[in-house]
Amino acid sequence: MRVVILSKALVVGAYQRKLEEIARLGVTLTALVPWSWREPRVGVQRLERRFTEGYTLTGLPLALNGQHHLHFYPTLARALRRLRPEVLHIDEESFNLATFQAMRLGVALGARCCFYNYANIDRYYPPPFNLFERYNLRHASHALACNQEAAGIIRRHGYRGPLTIVPQFGVDPAIFAPRDDSFEETAPFQPSDQRPHFILGYLGRLVPEKGILDLVEALAGLPPHVCLHLIGDGSQRPAIEQRIAQLGLGKRVVLKPAINSTDVPIALQSLDALVLPSHTTPSWKEQFGRILIEAMSCGIPVVGSSSGEIPYVIGDAGLIFPEGEVPALRAILARLAANPALRTHFAERGRQRVLAHYTQAAIAQRHVEVYQSMLNHGRRG
Repeated sequence: MRVVILSKALVVGAYQRKLEEIARLGVTLTALVPWSWREPRVGVQRLERRFTEGYTLTGLPLALNGQHHLHFYPTLARALRRLRPEVLHIDEESFNLATFQAMRLGVALGARCCFYNYANIDRYYPPPFNLFERYNLRHASHALACNQEAAGIIRRHGYRGPLTIVPQFGVDPAIFAPRDDSFEETAPFQPSDQRPHFILGYLGRLVPEKGILDLVEALAGLPPHVCLHLIGDGSQRPAIEQRIAQLGLGKRVVLKPAINSTDVPIALQSLDALVLPSHTTPSWKEQFGRILIEAMSCGIPVVGSSSGEIPYVIGDAGLIFPEGEVPALRAILARLAANPALRTHFAERGRQRVLAHYTQAAIAQRHVEVYQSMLNHGRRG
């Protein structure tokens, strides 16, 4: 089976591990990936080459870089004519220009095509995006969705074909592994030579919808031995720094820039709990929260808000608080900090949940089953 995956997400090296697992299942696989992706309000992520065995990873130029819905690939037609895929996996939303571009090219070459939707807030798409979506829904052989809400939206917008709910990427449990007894007390990301009794952490974009100021406010009411690591970049960084100073938390908060995807495991292993305090806005709610499964795989207890998909990702393997409610968040964190047995309980449950549902090998298997189904049932339209 010849499969091509077109994906800007795969500029991140850690995500490429899924491709090795797909290739191990007998797929002749090529990943077409931009040389870089400019994430609005965060910065540029350049293509990492981290897991590249068994398949071909090819960089492509990208036009309108950073425009989520309007970017496209000027040389895509030439690449697809050369590769002649049987299956074209377009790792983009149904209403994006890049999806429309790739779908038309794939259909013309006789490939079976699928797309991947994250969008979990229903909205009206003006022209030309509604036209892009209409074409893509009509011609796709299969649809992939990250969560139940995204799947429901695709159906309401008129898609009638096969649809599978599956995470975009899993984690490698051998890399995202619990720290062992030899873990260095002075490992990177520690605030001092003396590791504090309890370290909270957040890794991700520093933007308002992620609710990071709630976490800072919650810290202010916790015992002084509780510290916080914030690792990431984004537009809200100055406001976060200002609030840390206002609350007198400078000695209890470590604020570090974004790190490479391959450094995430050791950063997580330096924590006692990971917090994702996301806020729902009129235009966004948490679509998955990948950092949650990465932390769970590392045996780090997780705490998440009730925004979007977070409660479904965590399940019974962590703690949930109502989004935006700082006293509730503070109470949960105080409970975790004071109860080592509770932390051990959630560390074990989180690891078990990842091994059962979220490994790269398991996600790869589900994708290959979709590809095989696409070939067996033919192309719609």
